[in-house]
Amino acid sequence: MYKAEIKVMLKPGVLDPQGKAVAGGLSSMGYNQVESVRVGKYIEVFLRADSQADAERQVAEMTHRLLANPVIETYQYTLVPVESEEVS
Repeated sequence: MYKAEIKVMLKPGVLDPQGKAVAGGLSSMGYNQVESVRVGKYIEVFLRADSQADAERQVAEMTHRLLANPVIETYQYTLVPVESEEVS
């Protein structure tokens, strides 16, 4: 069993209104040293695979097809082997 830790972010140059709103909120709270904020997604997927290579193939495919929009987003992931009882 593997746990995929997937981070999805908007590509540079793509407008991030949620990031701008967070930056504005931080500024209004007195955190004036914040230059900018980008907001993304963190996704955990637990999956069974015969090998790490098979797990990587599955995660890359599902992320490209559903979890991220490759036109405007980038993604990266790490795989961590886990025991079945660690899955919640």
